[in-house]
Amino acid sequence: MPTHPDPLDLIRRGYAALDAWEAGFGPVESDPRLGVDADRLAEAVDEYLGRLTAPPRGETPGMYPFGHPRYVGQMLKPPHPVALAAYAIAARVNPNNHALDGGPPTSEMEKEVVADLAAMFGFETPLGHLTGGGTVANLEALFIAREETGGKAIAVSREGHYTHARMAGVLGVDCAVVAADDHGRMDLGALEDVLRTGGVGTVVLTAATTGLGAVDPIHEAIPLCRRHGARVHVDAAYGGFFRLVADGEDVPEGFPAEPFRAIAQADSVVVDPHKHGLQPYGCGAVLFSDPAVGRHYRHDSPYTYFTSADLHLGEISLECSRAGAAAGALWVTLKALPLASDEGLGPVLAAGLRAARLFHRHLDDADHLAPVLAPETDIVVYAPEADDLDVLDARSAAVFQQAMDDPDDPVFVGLYRLGADRLRRRFSDLRGDAPAARVLRSVLMKPEHEAWAGRLVARLDALAGALRA
Repeated sequence: MPTHPDPLDLIRRGYAALDAWEAGFGPVESDPRLGVDADRLAEAVDEYLGRLTAPPRGETPGMYPFGHPRYVGQMLKPPHPVALAAYAIAARVNPNNHALDGGPPTSEMEKEVVADLAAMFGFETPLGHLTGGGTVANLEALFIAREETGGKAIAVSREGHYTHARMAGVLGVDCAVVAADDHGRMDLGALEDVLRTGGVGTVVLTAATTGLGAVDPIHEAIPLCRRHGARVHVDAAYGGFFRLVADGEDVPEGFPAEPFRAIAQADSVVVDPHKHGLQPYGCGAVLFSDPAVGRHYRHDSPYTYFTSADLHLGEISLECSRAGAAAGALWVTLKALPLASDEGLGPVLAAGLRAARLFHRHLDDADHLAPVLAPETDIVVYAPEADDLDVLDARSAAVFQQAMDDPDDPVFVGLYRLGADRLRRRFSDLRGDAPAARVLRSVLMKPEHEAWAGRLVARLDALAGALRA
């Protein structure tokens, strides 16, 4: 039977093993200068714990309860206990996966988990490595794209992550913004218009936007890009692990399986294990389908890369120092929870998708809330009833605030700004001349949300109803 591991037990076991290992190199007394005053430490720890556990909306704000199903605000949740323990164990030694001698075991583990991630996406002979997160991973993918296309522009959906335009600026290439439909997916007609100009070398397609959870039609966009000679990069930082669900026997209603399967045809893809991969921050990954692009990373270092003739991870990355503990934590996690549709991470991902659909169905039945869109992944956008854009905006903000501030029955949600025309296409009776209004947004990325969906909607609906009283 599966068990819920105690991370403290795992850490104690790991530290005991490290104690025995280190003792084999001979006794060493800790330098007295590393000691700390016991009273000063106790005071610092008390303050530290107090600040972490203070009320989230208090005078001195504490932490939001990211691990509790009441939290449906942003794409945040704690790492799995296995990942937490594995990270803490390796972090005691603090390996650096830049050069192989900075962490021989964790470097090998990184190569193995990268191969696992590549297999998940269908990349046969990939080049890749872990990064500090999706932003750096996307920067690396676009750096390679720039080198491969001679500095041609990139194109990204209006709903794509804002960092793509920033990274284009860092790399000195132009960024063409492509229109999206009301569901947040890239408009392929608009993309073709951009491609016809001949100035775009790389198209960024998104597998689950961080705003609406929308998935670009990757399976249709890739043939279009190929006809115009453009590279394809898939930003799957948030949604990449949903690739597991696409192969499942019971695909949830409305889930876009075909776009996820088509990622195998892309030139590069990024994914963030520190989101749906249950890892601590920061752990991203970038993968290239053609290992020959590694030549663009070529550089020299006068003090590294001497211990092995094998390719060092630092020789195929822009980052230098990278936590070997991140690779170790992901390696152990994927041994315990493999990348499969029917076991391990697959059922965890599927539960979040079901939770979002259940949340959406409860919104359909609510008295004072209504869904804006049907969810494609695990993000749901919805709005309190209103007949004016300014009223809609104010009521969304009020529900957001009051739901979090309730000391007895809190719900932690998010806000999202949508344009007026888009909102009127959903709610035809909306009046007012405001250019946009805020609506409510919830991320149901924890499997526990499946059991809480109805309760959460009922509480939010009651708050929205009270605003009309």
